[in-house]
Amino acid sequence: MFERFTKDARAVVQSAVEHAERAGAGSVDAEHLLLALLDREAGRASFALAALGLAERGDAVREALGEARRRAGLSQADAEALAGLGIDVSEIVARVEEAHGVGAMSGDRKDKGWSGRRSFGRGAKETLEKALRIAVARRDRHIGDEHILLALTVRPGVSGEVLADHGVTYESVVRVLYGGGEAKAG
Repeated sequence: MFERFTKDARAVVQSAVEHAERAGAGSVDAEHLLLALLDREAGRASFALAALGLAERGDAVREALGEARRRAGLSQADAEALAGLGIDVSEIVARVEEAHGVGAMSGDRKDKGWSGRRSFGRGAKETLEKALRIAVARRDRHIGDEHILLALTVRPGVSGEVLADHGVTYESVVRVLYGGGEAKAG
């Protein structure tokens, strides 16, 4: 599959690995792919994100991803579902952080080094597989960073939820990239 990745898509994957490494995360996940897309200044995905106004709100997205990481990766929808069962996730996070320090539930291991190849978590693997499916469905001969962005918008979880909260949906990205809107990527 990776032989079909464009230079921009490969750069996103490499940057995602670097984000996971800096965070001390046990594996690369979908959130790291989103952070890597936010860092890019070239490519179709960065064009779409800029056209949708996310370039100026990148810090808000990073903050939302950080808050989800503090909740052990639970999306806001997950936290609300648990609240419906009488489980207050914010209270649990507060108690754990009181006892073990801020970010204790994040799974980050800043004190431990990486060894060997970086593994890709289920979220990142599913996102990359979905990017392939989107490219094939669009009859594209390559997998670009725009396909990774589109995959993140349709995959349930923190990344898709944060993107949607900031107005970046599958439909809005398709409109910007492929027409039907005011801007179109070339």
